[in-house]
Amino acid sequence: MLLTADDAQDLPLPASRFAGEHRLAVSAAREAGALLRSHLRGEAPQQYAVRSKGSLGDVVTDLDTLAETAIVQRIRACFPHDRILAEEAGELAGEPAGEPAGAAANGRTWLVDPLDGTNNVAIGLAACVVGIALCAGDEPVVGVVHDPVTGRTWSALRGCGARGPHGPLRAASRASSPAGPLLGWTQGYGVARDDSRARSLKTGLERGSRRLLQLWAPLLTWSMLARGDIDGFVGYRAEAIDLPAGALLATEAGAEIRALDGGPFRAGVTGPDTDRSFVAGRPEEMPRLLDLVNRCHMNS
Repeated sequence: MLLTADDAQDLPLPASRFAGEHRLAVSAAREAGALLRSHLRGEAPQQYAVRSKGSLGDVVTDLDTLAETAIVQRIRACFPHDRILAEEAGELAGEPAGEPAGAAANGRTWLVDPLDGTNNVAIGLAACVVGIALCAGDEPVVGVVHDPVTGRTWSALRGCGARGPHGPLRAASRASSPAGPLLGWTQGYGVARDDSRARSLKTGLERGSRRLLQLWAPLLTWSMLARGDIDGFVGYRAEAIDLPAGALLATEAGAEIRALDGGPFRAGVTGPDTDRSFVAGRPEEMPRLLDLVNRCHMNS
């Protein structure tokens, strides 16, 4: 039987205490995607405003807030005591009122990126996704990435693997190219234009790779890594809101994530942005990727 884009996500999951949360996250991401789809496909007039967000080049649209509101309402209705970190609304403490700032009483935090790739949408490029994650403590346990244009969904549940539109998802091996690996790149909005380490790292990766893709939508890049469309993904001081969902999707699909120095990497919600620099790829690719990153640092 051929699975549809929705069916694969609805198949029974292995026993997990977070299976219900996974179902909710998939459903909420689809609902938000349905709200976005007509606008992103050009089927509806562009009636949403684009506004600057801070002084570092980021933007926000009415579509972001529309999708975020729908997702937050779904989570709050089912899990009222959980903390939520939303891209636009910020931190939303769970009930009852009076919980300590920055922590939920039950240690659970949802991360909501309602439109990862807003800068793309603002210029008419529909390269974007909806992202939702749940962290228990500082450990991502549920991750969902949904493409509102195609209706495709990729999701992961800690210890139970990842799945895509057609079932279980594994990062397929790619034939090595003499021109180097095909890589994705992301850096946080807080990285200054004159950050010498970021510039040397990015320049070195461009020289040592076949292509270095910067999609302005990290979750879209994570899904490409999980599918095996690219060989690796390098991030420098990445944004926290979308990292747990993407990292869980990739690792549950068989990818490995390391710090830039080759050490362990944690994709949680705490810690400074300097701790969110990483190299990700299939295990057999990691020696080559880490060697390339190390050579970039040596030349900086």
